Amino acid sequence: MEKATFGAGCFWHVEEAFRQVKGVKSTSVGYMGGHFPNPSYLDVCARITGHAEVVQLEFDSQEIGYQQLLEIFWEIHDPTSYHRQGADRGEQYRSVIFYHNLEQESLARKSKQKLNISGKYEKEIVTEIKPAGEYYLADEYHQQYLEKKKIKR
Repeated sequence: MEKATFGAGCFWHVEEAFRQVKGVKSTSVGYMGGHFPNPSYLDVCARITGHAEVVQLEFDSQEIGYQQLLEIFWEIHDPTSYHRQGADRGEQYRSVIFYHNLEQESLARKSKQKLNISGKYEKEIVTEIKPAGEYYLADEYHQQYLEKKKIKR
């Protein structure tokens, strides 16, 4: 199994999008990319942690490649929107790819560059590409939230 970690706005919607993908074996939501250890949801919402809301997934690379996961990532949010997705605003909602190895970094950078020059967006893509750091799991309440509440996207 391999890991992938993406931030693309509210982690509930991002998780739900990836949970439906064949080859994704597990998902969880949490926080990454900040400077505040063991943050709570309220800490992150207070914008004192530097963390992004992220989904971390385990996938079987024999069933789905990282490149395909990147394509899904680009499609499920607006990567040109700085610290905002829809009505959600703040650094915790930023567009970010946290890579777990050099191959993921290379694929992420190439896909971002390709998308930037494709003309799909009028604005520059602001997605950060950073090495994965400490992952802090969000409370159980947030895990598979949309599935638990039977909310369809």
